[in-house]
Amino acid sequence: MKVQRVLMPSSQAESWTVLGDDLSPIDPVERFLAYLASIERSPNTVKAYAHDLKDWFAFLSSRSLDWRLVTLEDVAGYVAWLRLSPAARDGQVLMLPLVKHHCSASSVNRKLAALTSFCEFHARHGVPLSGLLVTMAPAGWRSHTSTSFKPFLHHITKNNDQRRRTIKLSSSPPQPRILTVTEAQAILDACEHLRDRFLFALLLDTGVRIGEALGLRHEDLAIAERAVAIVPRDNENRVRVKGGRSRVIPASAELMRLYADYLNDEYGALDSDYVFVNLWGRPRGHPLTYPAVYDLVGRLRRRTGVFFGPHWFRHTYATWLLRRGAGVENVKELLGHASITTTMDTYGHLTVEDARASLQTAGWFTGQEVRW
Repeated sequence: MKVQRVLMPSSQAESWTVLGDDLSPIDPVERFLAYLASIERSPNTVKAYAHDLKDWFAFLSSRSLDWRLVTLEDVAGYVAWLRLSPAARDGQVLMLPLVKHHCSASSVNRKLAALTSFCEFHARHGVPLSGLLVTMAPAGWRSHTSTSFKPFLHHITKNNDQRRRTIKLSSSPPQPRILTVTEAQAILDACEHLRDRFLFALLLDTGVRIGEALGLRHEDLAIAERAVAIVPRDNENRVRVKGGRSRVIPASAELMRLYADYLNDEYGALDSDYVFVNLWGRPRGHPLTYPAVYDLVGRLRRRTGVFFGPHWFRHTYATWLLRRGAGVENVKELLGHASITTTMDTYGHLTVEDARASLQTAGWFTGQEVRW
């Protein structure tokens, strides 16, 4: 089985499908992914669902199971199967108890979330899968891992049954990976071209996603106002603004000077609306793509010895803001998160160094009332 990229014949919009061993689309997956594409889910979201469902149907094929007749025990077997290495899944090697799991708990939970959506979609079309991965728990039921957080309008729905996942692995939220000042400076200084330096400086100065940066037009950068506008639109390089929400982000004067230098020294009289374009590769003048950026990241990793990805700059931006006292509500708006819960879940971490700085600010280490 494999995941295959497809283009819609009418609009040339990008989507994804899963092909079986006979290279024909797997019909139940195809219908679900077509539904996601029709409600304008991001191609990246559709691609992620496709990969997750490919694993599910590979598991079903290895056990000769019918997708319409699976049980909760089969799903539990799928979870155990995901934790094995690919060779162990095929029975080629034995998995020792102390060997690290192939799929992390968070990755397994993501795949189960995709499977849940798939099952709920087909349950609405008559396939008896509705209760496979989701149950309705009585109001007030709480697991031992739940918190006291109550969602908005909780008082209206608190007496209603609530949806609960029947299978979910316990996992710690991943800590965002951030750059040190030295690492960020090393990456910027290792860039051979102003275009590349401006790209990473933009990511660090505004916290935009790499897809948002690659979709920028010149009209989105206001030099006098020192602001960058993120605008949802169709892009030639198929990048998208996540969530489809516009926002305007303040930028530094230094970033705008770097943008002006980039235009004067490298961009020149090139006729393109896009800010980041091919200047040395082909086709010249076409907007920069994800693969081109990741090739650039690979070269900079080798040059600097710093292992990083474009999204690290966004995490660094948010973490530095919070450490300097920016309110989480402001950070949420700057990042373009739909919910403040997302911001708090991602950046609610507090390192020992952060805690020490807070205690020093409060005078804890200098205002002791007793002697040790």
